[in-house]
Amino acid sequence: MKHNYLDNIPLEEAKEKFFTLAKKDFTHKTEEISTTEAVGRVLSGAVYAKICCPHYNASAMDGIAVKAKDTYSASESTPVILTADMYTVVDTGDAIPDDKDAVIMVEDLSFENNGRVKIIASVHPFQNVRQIGEDICMGDMIAPSFTVVTPSLCGAMLAGGIIKATVIEKPVVAIIPTGDEIVSPTDNPKRGEIIEFNSSIFSGMLKSWDADTVVYPIIPDKKDMIKLSVKEAAEKYDAVLVLAGSSAGRDDYTCDIIKELGEVCVHGIAIKPGKPAVLGKIGSTPVVGLPGYPVSAIVVMREIVRDLIAFLSHKTVKAENKITAVLGKRIIFSLKYREYVRVTIGKIGEIYVAVPLPRGAGIVTSFTKADGIIVVPQNSEGIEQGEAVDVILVNPCKDIENSIIMTGSHDPIIDEINDLLKIKGYPYSVSSSHVGSMGALSAVKLGQAHLGGIHLLDTETGRYNDSYVEKYLDADTATHVKGIGRIQGLMVEKGNPKNIKGFADIVDHRYVNRQLGSGTRILFDYLLKTNGIDKNEIDGYRNEEFTHTAVAAQIAGGNADCGLGIYSAAQMYGLDFIELSVEEYDFIVNNDFINTPMYNAFMEVFRSDELKERMKEMGGYTLG
Repeated sequence: MKHNYLDNIPLEEAKEKFFTLAKKDFTHKTEEISTTEAVGRVLSGAVYAKICCPHYNASAMDGIAVKAKDTYSASESTPVILTADMYTVVDTGDAIPDDKDAVIMVEDLSFENNGRVKIIASVHPFQNVRQIGEDICMGDMIAPSFTVVTPSLCGAMLAGGIIKATVIEKPVVAIIPTGDEIVSPTDNPKRGEIIEFNSSIFSGMLKSWDADTVVYPIIPDKKDMIKLSVKEAAEKYDAVLVLAGSSAGRDDYTCDIIKELGEVCVHGIAIKPGKPAVLGKIGSTPVVGLPGYPVSAIVVMREIVRDLIAFLSHKTVKAENKITAVLGKRIIFSLKYREYVRVTIGKIGEIYVAVPLPRGAGIVTSFTKADGIIVVPQNSEGIEQGEAVDVILVNPCKDIENSIIMTGSHDPIIDEINDLLKIKGYPYSVSSSHVGSMGALSAVKLGQAHLGGIHLLDTETGRYNDSYVEKYLDADTATHVKGIGRIQGLMVEKGNPKNIKGFADIVDHRYVNRQLGSGTRILFDYLLKTNGIDKNEIDGYRNEEFTHTAVAAQIAGGNADCGLGIYSAAQMYGLDFIELSVEEYDFIVNNDFINTPMYNAFMEVFRSDELKERMKEMGGYTLG
């Protein structure tokens, strides 16, 4: 089996190599379009006015056009009477008659009988008159080459008689999805089939950068078929993106194909995610091989392809907005790569807090939920919780400042609360991270979350939450707010084919666990102890998930036989459920957050009839 070993080139060096190659023998394509359609486009050359604006002497006011010399003696003590043959009534924009050279505003006129007008102030020549060329003179340069046409510039060009504009053509980018396992979007994919959604993501990104796209049909991992499509696309379009096949595996052909048809300058960039990218050129067309994992590819799109589109369009990439935030959770890095960490952001008091999202290269929702990105340079070992970091904003600050940062234990009703906030017209949203109940106590105590969800069993008393709140939180810092009751139990496959009847039966079956620090994990370890079971007897004790729905998905997908979780998650996935206990899921709230409009909105929705109805449909809840 052939192996293509990847480079590990620093990002800036990779970009320099790629753009040096892309610019070689490159010329921008141009087209002539109607000026009225040119907003947002780039002028290919300087634009000069063909006519003056205004191209006639125009009244700047409503009033009467006069000869200025007929008014010179007018004053309050010696008013002048103008007869009807001495003036012409004009409105703003009207042409001034050839025998007149000034305008008197209607507010300064006193109309009398027989069309006579009395004035008490004189005017000088061309007073209240927009003279020929006042704004634009024929031959003036309205805009230099490579100017982006704004709405106001479009108006100025039209005013200067420019009916057609020569602009740089919008780049058209071919997107070629590849892979034997890739299928068109469907709501019922077969086992082993992966829905092809990358092309939709990248097409949307490209369109937001003012490029047009052509998406090819999915091509299986057949080198000759991929090569034929890449060759055709490079001949027809301004850039080509090949999706997947950029790594060094058995069916990864992108690098070889670009080499055979043109030139590869980079294969492997020292970024994570995004390392396997291929950068090259076929003829005059830049070609990028994107990694198959969506998050990896999105990073390459943002860091390289966005700059490529700006180059092809002769535009500059807008500077990204940044803020300084406090890191809400420690993160550890490899020393080999520049890393991109997606985060949610909230403002707590006067401080922005950034909470890392899951970092897997295939977790596309980490970008849909992200408010910002932390870029960590190579050779960095990690960033500690509470440390200040620079964050590139994905969402506007206004949205972030309306974000309710919730951390701790996962429950699906938090998403329902977020949805109801939107339905009820509130400007707020809930940004939640699942770090377990103990993580919630830490985050709220340190002022790094507005509120947290907890369900912590005191194994000595059998009570939930109270002792933990008393031990870890100061009453001056946070408030314990009673929440809901919910049923915990074992989720098992539909029909319970393994005949699991109680907790003790898990010993002989594959188990999926929750992460250390979660309330469910504390309950599970307590049940192990009370049932006299050693954790080493559990097949899957270290198989950890961060949410109840993730546990349910593993069981429904056949990766585990059972797992501890809440009833509503079992219902969602059509699983059977063996009830073990009813627990208290409560909130701990930062005292500075209480009585704010955001908190009041959250609690209004939490106590609403609409949420009660939704919990009833989900099952397994009681509202306290």
